[in-house]
Parts: sequence; C-alpha cells; structure tokens
Amino acid sequence: MKHETTAYKVFKYVNLLILALIVFVTVFPFLNVIAQSFSSKAAIDAGQVSILPKGFNTDTYKYLMSDKMFWINYKNTLIYTVVGTAVSIFLTTTLAYALSKKHVPGIKIFVGLAVFTMYFAGGLIPNYLLIRQLGWLNTIWAIIIPSALSIYNMIIMKSFFEGIPEALEEAATIDGANTYKIFWSIILPLSKPIIATMLLFYAVSGWNAWFDAFLYIDKKELFPVTVYLRNIIKGQADQTAGAASDAPTISANIKAVTMFLTVLPILCVYPFVQKHFVTGIMLGSVK
Repeated sequence: MKHETTAYKVFKYVNLLILALIVFVTVFPFLNVIAQSFSSKAAIDAGQVSILPKGFNTDTYKYLMSDKMFWINYKNTLIYTVVGTAVSIFLTTTLAYALSKKHVPGIKIFVGLAVFTMYFAGGLIPNYLLIRQLGWLNTIWAIIIPSALSIYNMIIMKSFFEGIPEALEEAATIDGANTYKIFWSIILPLSKPIIATMLLFYAVSGWNAWFDAFLYIDKKELFPVTVYLRNIIKGQADQTAGAASDAPTISANIKAVTMFLTVLPILCVYPFVQKHFVTGIMLGSVK
C-alpha cells in the first residue's frame, strides 16, 4: 500500500471538511422548512426554529389535508407532470436522434435553428396571444406545449446518440430493419442512462413549474399545486402588509407545510434515478 504523505492527508481532511460544510449549507434550508412545518406559531414568530421543531403541532397538516382544493391542484400537478414529461421525452429523443445523423442534408442548418431558440424567444405577449388564438387557455396544453422541448437537453442527448457506433445501425439495416425499428429496438435500449437523466430533468421542471399556469389558467380547479403555494405565499404577504383580504388568517407555518408536501414526491423518486443521473450527464457531455 502506498504511504500517504502528510500534505496529502491535510489536503484530504480539508476537502472532507469543505464538502461537509457544503452539504450542511445545502441541506439546512430544507431541514428548517420541515422543522417549521411542525412548529408552533409562537416559536416561528420568535425565530426559535432551526432544524428541530419547537412547540410541536400538526394542526396545519390536518387543515391542509382537509382542503379539497389542495388535493385537486395536487392531482393536476401529477397529471401535468406525467403527460408533459412523456411529450418532452418523445420530442427530445426523436429530434436528437435525427440531428445526430451528420449525413442528413442541411443538418447544420437545423442544428443552428435549434440553438438559435436558446438565445432568442418570441416574448411573453406574443406567446400569450398565440396560446389564446389556438384556444388553449384553461387547458392542459397551455402548460405542456410551450415548455415541451428543452434545446439544452436535446443537445446532451444528441451528443449521446453520436457516441453510439454506427456499425450497430448498419448491421441492423443489413438485417432488414428500418429507421423506426432501429431507433426503438437498438438506440433506445442503449440510451437508458441518458433517458433516465432527461426524465429527471423534465419531471422536476414540470413539477416545480408555475409561471405558465399562472399566465394561461384562471380557474382554481385547474391550477397546479405550485400556484396553490404561490397564492398562499401572496396571502401571507398581503396580511403582513395589512392588505384587505377575504381569506381567513393563514397559519404561520402553512407555507412550510405546503412546500414540504409539494417537494415530497420528487424526494421519493430521486434516489431511484440518481445513479443514472450522473452516468447520463457524463456520457452525454463528453463531446
């Protein structure tokens, strides 16, 4: 075994200390939110809550879980996320595969057009007018379609596809497989790590999204849970500022409770795809 020098040991322990501090700084806000969600109003107002609850209570959880609109919005978020992720994965994989073929005529033009949209967009008002003209206001499509394709994700997947040996496709072609058969039976099975990464990216983005719903949806029963949370935060700000409000007094920790319940599904899913996350990013980013 190679002997570790004193300098290397110091370097290793300093790195360990720095990483431990980074982990603590990263995790502390989340632990604080959980602690506040189980704490009393007096403890929160007094600033006594850190990472452990003070004045333990679950009244806000009981109140929120009895709110029918919360569960309706929660279900909406689940539907929007599942459908949106499926649409996004379909568009990203098909476009990335097509753009990874350098022999396609005009391929550089198409890649350039795709990258162009990363820096220049139509603008908020034109987008709203377009959605209204299409008749998508207060529909699921107003939330899913505008953000259905991420060019950044597409470029990562395109780089991954370019790393797959062309000999595999040539052999499949000789055996009589067409482009669709090759894509479905060869390319996709080999792309599980990068697809898992894209699933995580799109699912987290879709679950946390609220701005499109805020713009294009004005019916409470169609809101995602993130807009529900946004309205709670706005209600707290209005009450703090003394603004007139017809809503009842909001519990001091309802924001923390709602935030915790909102991110809980992502926390449950992430451990199962985390191993693919790192692998997919590395494989798709080499080029």
